Amino acid sequence: MAAQERGDDVWLPQVADDHGPVVEIARILHEEGYIDAFAVSKGDVHDTLVVTLRYGPSRERVISGLKRVSRPGRRVYAKKDRPHRVLGGMGVAILSTSRGVVTGRQAQEQGVGGEVVCYVW
Repeated sequence: MAAQERGDDVWLPQVADDHGPVVEIARILHEEGYIDAFAVSKGDVHDTLVVTLRYGPSRERVISGLKRVSRPGRRVYAKKDRPHRVLGGMGVAILSTSRGVVTGRQAQEQGVGGEVVCYVW
């Protein structure tokens, strides 16, 4: 029986299995400190990902830029021995690998390559 049917609170990594890479990207942004929180709200027709953005002490945005790298018309891949660096290490590359959606740093530690989804800085 699913957690929603029992009326229990849903643990977000469990929700990520049901909604795929979009929630995994939100989880990575939360772990890296770019967003405050995220949740999946259930709807009648489809579910919605709700993201709470993080701001600095003087109300400046924490995410100063985001670039989608791999597109349907142009796939970009990173080799395991050549990691993608964003702004000299100040940003994060998000990769889709055979071991799931991970940051470029985690992919290098695990020794895997994959498709570069986006850069965040």
